Amino acid sequence: MKADEVDKIISEALEKDRQQRSYRRSGRSKKDSIQTVRKVLNIIFMIGFLAAIIVYFAIPENRILFFCLGFGAMLIKIVEFFLRFMF
Repeated sequence: MKADEVDKIISEALEKDRQQRSYRRSGRSKKDSIQTVRKVLNIIFMIGFLAAIIVYFAIPENRILFFCLGFGAMLIKIVEFFLRFMF
C-alpha cells in the first residue's frame, strides 16, 4: 500500500466516525429534553400532591379544592407516565 492510500483510508474512517458521533449527539439531545420535561412534571406533581394534602388537613370543610388539587396532580403524573414510555 502506498502512503496516499493509507491516508485516504484513515481520512474516510475519521469522517465516518465524526458522522456517527454527530448522529449520536442529536439523539441524545432529544432524549435529554424529554428527561428534563419529565423531571419538571414530577416536581410539579409532588408540589401539587403536597398542596392537596395540606389543604386536606388545613381546610377540612373544603373537599372540592382537595379533590381538584389531587386530580390535577394525578393528571400531571399520567402525562409524565406516558412520556416515559412514548419516547
